[in-house]
Amino acid sequence: MINSGVDYSTNIRSLELADKYSFISATLGLSPNTLPEIKGPELKLLLDQIEKNADQAIGIGEAGLDYYHCKDAPTRNLQAKVFLQVIDLAKALNKPLIIHSRDAEQQALDMVKHLDKVIFHCYSGTLSTMKEALDRGFYISIATNICRSGHHQILARNVSLDRLLVETDSPFLSPRRGRNEPSFILDSLRLIARIRGIEPQELARITAENTKRIYNIQSTNLP
Repeated sequence: MINSGVDYSTNIRSLELADKYSFISATLGLSPNTLPEIKGPELKLLLDQIEKNADQAIGIGEAGLDYYHCKDAPTRNLQAKVFLQVIDLAKALNKPLIIHSRDAEQQALDMVKHLDKVIFHCYSGTLSTMKEALDRGFYISIATNICRSGHHQILARNVSLDRLLVETDSPFLSPRRGRNEPSFILDSLRLIARIRGIEPQELARITAENTKRIYNIQSTNLP
């Protein structure tokens, strides 16, 4: 299980969970949606936090661009400026970068073309952008909202199996009523397996191996 931070406090919580439970790994992030509440000194503190604790994390993110929630040009420019700093940090630390991109997938891809290890978290973009990301060896993570989204089902049908990851994005994007939870990943696993014409157990094996590969998780770390 991977728990991703999005700001200073959730980064701390992710590290605490990873320390407490052997089956949980942490990533440290800076969501674009948190930027309006972050002042200059706080931003530096957050970037320093990520850098100083990177040895306890398996990836950097989620971070990126969110043009769905952000409509004004100045804040979008700020998102891009901060994202560039996180990109540089991920490259310097040699850690996978987990991208949050909503209505900005192509722009985010253009900014990370020089990286080797990239995961598009909760990917919702176009097929053409997805295929370009796959051609670069990047990974595409499909969330549990596939269970109620025809577009995501098309994406799942076309993603390379060796670059496919699955996630819940709990507590959001639930395939059922109410709050999402990690166990609901089985809902999307079964659906994607049916779409791809393979057994759910085989898809679970494939996506688990993909996850361990991109995040360099050793099997001995798992229960």
